[in-house]
Amino acid sequence: MERRRKLIAGNWKMYKTLPQAMELVMELKRLVAMVRGCDVAVIPPALLVEPVGRRLADSGIGVGVQNIHDTGFGAFTGELSADMLPGVGATYCIAGHSERRKIFGESDETVNRKVKAILSVGVTPILCIGETLQEREDGRTFPVLRRQMEVGTSGLSEEQVGRIVLAYEPVWAIGTGRNATAEQVAEVHGWLRGWLGDHFGGQVAEMVRIQYGGSVKPDNAAQLMHTPNVDGALVGGASLDAASFAQIVKASL
Repeated sequence: MERRRKLIAGNWKMYKTLPQAMELVMELKRLVAMVRGCDVAVIPPALLVEPVGRRLADSGIGVGVQNIHDTGFGAFTGELSADMLPGVGATYCIAGHSERRKIFGESDETVNRKVKAILSVGVTPILCIGETLQEREDGRTFPVLRRQMEVGTSGLSEEQVGRIVLAYEPVWAIGTGRNATAEQVAEVHGWLRGWLGDHFGGQVAEMVRIQYGGSVKPDNAAQLMHTPNVDGALVGGASLDAASFAQIVKASL
């Protein structure tokens, strides 16, 4: 079976004006132009997706959306429908990011509906899962992940699950100054690979890319990206600087 290509995706969160975004992606194009062997994507705020996508059209760098509503078109002022994603060139869409779960109260069931909506329009969901510091300290990491996986993939076929990217983001290691060790990451990613195999078969388990997302930076990227069962990174703050993000991309090769 063909080796899984790593996916390095930069989640800009609620940062960058349009001029700042254009400057960043032009520099990123220059820095990763010769990179081969992994997939690269940026995930800007919704207002910037279409112009960023146009600027990156000839680069091989993909573009994603940070969030959608869990239904189709409707009277939901301020929300986005999955039906809008292909038309702006989006190839990825995040579902269940820890900030959406914590700040906006999204449940596993809501995340599952979003994953289904994203898949229905031919876009790749990046399904985020992860435990809080309290849950890890209480020894509940794997029960929490099990529920997130069971509900997040509920009602999906093997083919659909094979199209998902998983992003393990331990909430306690995001913007806290605390980092997960390579051993902790390997343990969780190995468990996730096994869970996929048990529920959807070995072929699907081998197809699914499992990213790590928890304060990935240039100085820890090489070790994390070469940890067993790590198929890339969902990068936060470091993706806001083209040079730092490019270093992470290159460290994954």
